[in-house]
Amino acid sequence: MDTRLSRPRRRGLRLLAVVLFATVAFGFLGGTAYATNGDRDGSKTGGDVTNLMPSDHPASQSAPAASEVAAATEHNRVAINITWLMVGGILVLFMQAGFALVETGFTRAKNASHTMMMNMVVFALGVVGWWICGYALMFGATSNSGLGLTALGSPWHFGDWNVLAHSGFFLGGKAYDVSVAGFFFFQLVFMDATATIPTGAMAERWHFKSFIVWGLFASMLLYPVYGNWVWGGGWLSQLGVLGPKWGHGAIDFAGSGVVHAMGGVAAFWGAKILGPRVGKFKDDGTPRAIPGHHIPMAILGTFILLVGWMGFNGGSTFAGNDFRLTVVITNTILASAAGCLSAMFVMWFTFGTPDPSMTANGLLAGLVAITAPCAFVAPWAAVVIGVLAGVLVVVAVLVVERVFKVDDPVGAVAVHGANGLWGVLAVGLFADGSYGAGFNGVSGGVKGLFYGGGGQFMAQLTDAVVLVVFCSIMCILFFNISKRFVPMRSDDESQIAGLDTSEMGALAYPDFLEAQGGVFASVPGHTHQPATAGSLRQELGS
Repeated sequence: MDTRLSRPRRRGLRLLAVVLFATVAFGFLGGTAYATNGDRDGSKTGGDVTNLMPSDHPASQSAPAASEVAAATEHNRVAINITWLMVGGILVLFMQAGFALVETGFTRAKNASHTMMMNMVVFALGVVGWWICGYALMFGATSNSGLGLTALGSPWHFGDWNVLAHSGFFLGGKAYDVSVAGFFFFQLVFMDATATIPTGAMAERWHFKSFIVWGLFASMLLYPVYGNWVWGGGWLSQLGVLGPKWGHGAIDFAGSGVVHAMGGVAAFWGAKILGPRVGKFKDDGTPRAIPGHHIPMAILGTFILLVGWMGFNGGSTFAGNDFRLTVVITNTILASAAGCLSAMFVMWFTFGTPDPSMTANGLLAGLVAITAPCAFVAPWAAVVIGVLAGVLVVVAVLVVERVFKVDDPVGAVAVHGANGLWGVLAVGLFADGSYGAGFNGVSGGVKGLFYGGGGQFMAQLTDAVVLVVFCSIMCILFFNISKRFVPMRSDDESQIAGLDTSEMGALAYPDFLEAQGGVFASVPGHTHQPATAGSLRQELGS
């Protein structure tokens, strides 16, 4: 493809650059002034007592004791919070359907059953691993008064630094508790999102047996250890009260880093160690396009993920009576739209067409990037974060494929890895101090570098570096050790035939055999119609 820009496209890119600069400048200079009039933390909302109705109780009845009123009020507060947590968790659970549709739509028809199967089974594997030890290692020492959640035990320490929790295995003993069960479920579906991300980057050549081992490893060890350091009271979250005392320590409101960047970094190493699909790269290393078979399916999955993300970010307030959740959800929507349009226009001006698949990934990139800062930034900043995410996802897709020679069929590394890290850093830049008092034991709101919070940026930068280093080491070791004992890569003949045939024994579209002739190649032991020379050339991208 000739990617040289024509004069009209160069003018278009210059215009886009001016618009982006004006958006950033206007938002940064005017955002604070516009934000000062609103009730940003909810403290002024819902407190008007002038409209309360007189009591309906007869005057002869004695009023309830103050202790009874207090107990009922606290019970209702916790009930509201747990209900909101469950609603959010159910929405996040439905995101598994979105992931499945996106990944399957962006891959080829002959692998549709295999890709769908991975997205379904990784959920079941994650549940088992999370129940066995994942929750215990990550949240066994966590408490939350708003949910009625008390710590199940003390963590392991290194001096004053918390290293890892180790209580609540198999949800036994004190973990058999309504609050623990609610928190277990909510955090489970977040973990499963991380475990799912590499299935897209490694699709169409990942041996199903190796995938099974990954699902257990991710849920039992990889995700819980790093997650404890940020969300479970571990040492990265303590950077605000110990050591350098940077801001509020590592802050990641709903998981740009803990969920998405972890999944994206794992996807990078998994795809690199696994190797590219047959025919992806020419002999000189030039990548070939291998189009997905069902773009409408992928876009439908994108919309499902968008809806589920309202629970992903909104539910992470852990409190239905925290009015900041409206800001969280609005910021999420703004960033998703900005990322969608940004990626679309970049593709349009650069390559001449808006490209539906990259536009969908731009929307997802905006969602990933806003996930960490959504509670701490003003709406104008959410738009800026989304715009930059849309540009970043296009650049990252090209770099991953052309520079690192990594075959990522769905763009998972760019969407989740690159933009997950961007979201972590965005907290340290754009947090405006209007929210977060008491987070990680530090008073005052969370402030980023643009609001005088240089320490918070250092905490976020440290978090990002630790994430990349830890996840890279763990995944390089895991995938290299795993492939010595369990076949990791499907053989070339199975890839050409389609993994639905060789590994699943069930075609997603059996009518294709008759309708399209030799789309599926033969494999020893199978009787499906062999491919023609022309169809093989098409499958190999030549």
